[in-house]
Amino acid sequence: MVMKPMTRVFSGIQPSGVPTLGNYLGAIRNWVPMQDAHESIFCIVDLHAITVWQDPKELSRQTREMAAALIACGLDSKRCTLFVQSHVPAHAELGWIFNCVARIGWLNRMTQFKDKAGKDREAASAGLYVYPNLMAADILAYHATKVPVGDDQKQHLELANDIAQKFNHDYGVEFFPNIEPLIQGVAARVMSLRDGTKKMSKSDPSDQSRINLTDDADAIALKIRRAKTDAEPIPEHMAGLEGRPEARNLVGIMAAITDTLPENVLREHSGQGFGAFKGTLTEALVAHLSPIAAEMRRLLTDPGALDAALHLGAERANAVAEPIMKQAREIIGLLPAR
Repeated sequence: MVMKPMTRVFSGIQPSGVPTLGNYLGAIRNWVPMQDAHESIFCIVDLHAITVWQDPKELSRQTREMAAALIACGLDSKRCTLFVQSHVPAHAELGWIFNCVARIGWLNRMTQFKDKAGKDREAASAGLYVYPNLMAADILAYHATKVPVGDDQKQHLELANDIAQKFNHDYGVEFFPNIEPLIQGVAARVMSLRDGTKKMSKSDPSDQSRINLTDDADAIALKIRRAKTDAEPIPEHMAGLEGRPEARNLVGIMAAITDTLPENVLREHSGQGFGAFKGTLTEALVAHLSPIAAEMRRLLTDPGALDAALHLGAERANAVAEPIMKQAREIIGLLPAR
């Protein structure tokens, strides 16, 4: 019996500080089962991070923190490839090639650049403008065909396919594959603890708005206790959460952290006030997150071992990407270096 080759999946995450509960429930936790279902390549995208200025020492520290967080959350070097983007030259090289394939008109339509650049887009870096081309290179350097993406990245995935198709058309080849979004079911959308209409974010000035994966039990308890709610009790049905974003958020967090449905949370806690509910939620969060925080702390005490694990991941990634890049150079007509 011939075994069907596993689908190759690629996903990246920026080293922008300790992940929040939102990062964990919305993305990172979903990567763990991918390791057994797909050939999984996970990348800490430090080249994407420098599209806006970064303090060098902070960038190094945050890259290691992100690596420690991903491993602590369950990414296993025996089951996936985990590495730092800048450690594999194919990303930058193919990114430049795609700069020469993508059209300016395509990039002008990218809404995320408009959002990030703001009103003073003339002051934004050229790197931020061509960010989607590098994202396409991240994926296609491995001929990955599945990418788990959120709503804010779907436009970039469409652009990646446009770039792949144009490259294939221009050179008369069927070289780069079509990429499809990986559907994983409903990802938890975790909102700010201070404003239920905004996503939980590391960039929020208030640390009370988020739970960090490194928060200890006391910090989690304090943040949940202070989390904004309303005076109404927990309803019996989802319709009772309409117009109550903070209540919906806490119910959603409880459902996600206990791996159940919001409807089940409502059935169990309906009629209860948020004072008692917050205590139960805190217990669930502490039980789930404390082992992750402890493992992160352990990993960060030995940065040499962490760097060695990332180096091994980069070697594996390079072994996949370099033969693909060799073919790409030949298709374009670039002379071999030796």
